[in-house]
Amino acid sequence: MIGVLAKHSEHTAIREFFELFKTPWEFCRKNKQYDVVLCTTDDVPSTCGTYLTIIFAGRELLLDRATETGIAQVDSGVVLSYGDVSFPIYGKCVLFPNAKADVVADVSSGQSLLCYQTLPNGKLLTRFGYDLFHEIGFLLTQGQPTCYASTPTLDLHIQFLRNLIIQSGAFLAEIPPFPEGFRFMACLTHDVDHPFLKRHRFDHTMLGFLYRASVGSVLDYLRGRKSGRDLLANWQATIKLPFVILGLADDLWAKFDSYVTLENGNPSSFFIIPFKGNPGRKGSDPAPKFRAATYGVADLSAQIEYLQSAGCEIGLHGLDAWRDTESARAELDETRKVVGKQASGVRIHWLYYDEHSAEALENAGAGYDSTVGYNETIGYKAGTGQSYKPLNASRLLELPMHVMDTAIFYPNYLNLSATEAKKKVRHLIEHAIRTGGVLTVNWHDRSIAPERLWGDFYKDLVADLERSRAWFGTAGDVVSWFQKRRSVVLDNDLTALDKVAECNEDRTLPGLCLQIHNQNSRLLPETPGKFNYAV
Repeated sequence: MIGVLAKHSEHTAIREFFELFKTPWEFCRKNKQYDVVLCTTDDVPSTCGTYLTIIFAGRELLLDRATETGIAQVDSGVVLSYGDVSFPIYGKCVLFPNAKADVVADVSSGQSLLCYQTLPNGKLLTRFGYDLFHEIGFLLTQGQPTCYASTPTLDLHIQFLRNLIIQSGAFLAEIPPFPEGFRFMACLTHDVDHPFLKRHRFDHTMLGFLYRASVGSVLDYLRGRKSGRDLLANWQATIKLPFVILGLADDLWAKFDSYVTLENGNPSSFFIIPFKGNPGRKGSDPAPKFRAATYGVADLSAQIEYLQSAGCEIGLHGLDAWRDTESARAELDETRKVVGKQASGVRIHWLYYDEHSAEALENAGAGYDSTVGYNETIGYKAGTGQSYKPLNASRLLELPMHVMDTAIFYPNYLNLSATEAKKKVRHLIEHAIRTGGVLTVNWHDRSIAPERLWGDFYKDLVADLERSRAWFGTAGDVVSWFQKRRSVVLDNDLTALDKVAECNEDRTLPGLCLQIHNQNSRLLPETPGKFNYAV
């Protein structure tokens, strides 16, 4: 059991942290002994952990003064290095210039982020120079800048703490974030922005299509970014366009239901825009006019019926739902007229989002959101591959988005070749294999059609996820699995197995696992070696 001593202002972040690191814990109770004690307060805990006591604080403490520990205050820019792993610290830190920097150090200065204190009772106290739960709060509210997108920082905080506890010799039970029989989860999603090419009628979208399908395709072919087959397909689409506009040929983009075949029977989620011709707003100002869709959810009733019959989920691709509860409720109501009451998932168009969005969506009756991610790159904006509860929400979960097609291939973003993209996405898959969680993919509705023709890459990605032993679920299914995991309250190591078994009686979703760690190795060895970050 882990006991936590912390300021009241940190309690919300602490509770969410221990939903992600699902292990028995509680706020410290008087006169109770704990295997491990985590402390963020200014005083040395009166009750020390049997195996380990850790203080996290990015400021000078009374303990530092009493023991005359030299410190150096750093306001920002610290990157923690431990073994072969490093990750950023976003808040204030203190470094310990007089301590050995061979275990946990700042990459830039080389100074230690760790020092030891021997308490009067002879027990060892381990002092880290940063605020762990401030870091968790920052990641789950503001998120990481793009320069650290590829670093799963929150997951590495969990791995780091787990490793410390295991090395101390303490017994540790946890429910890891992967389903029974699988290594991680894969969530395939699609934002439906442009289901009909012929409706654009020489607007910026159609003109962009013409350029990219003709001149752009030639340039991509010369750079090795498109094959000769793709070049031919795009030139044929260019020639066919007038006939599409006149209604004499099939619409080139009205085939997004082909994803059912591409995904080999794996379920996926489609986010549909509710209102035609409404660009919504960006803050207090109108959003750009070209953000408006040329369709509304009612225009796709036939496609929606087919997708639902194939086991796919339909959610809301919100316009102003991120801004306030009234807008969110109106957009959900419009979607449910066609989809049914089960529509509860949201992803906001263009990924508009702010610190109040989760609360607005929750109050409107949404079950989950999947907006948190990057437009310009791929990776971990919230620092995690897990679904989490935003700190200002009471029940709504966020399913973070990790991979988006336009971020990978657009010239203004990463502009990767297929080979480069496979390598970059594979890095995220390998992290999911090691730690569990979910990899959420967003492949837009027209991305398998001319002029993008990104269908082959997507098909290969699905096959790679299958080979990697992922469980595929709709966004709603994945969130439900995380809710199932969150429903288990681990307040005692000895009853954990019974609680997991009881929860697994419901087989509508894959079961939970229980992991037991009990490694009797030295605490923080002089040579840490490789960071143990395998599941």
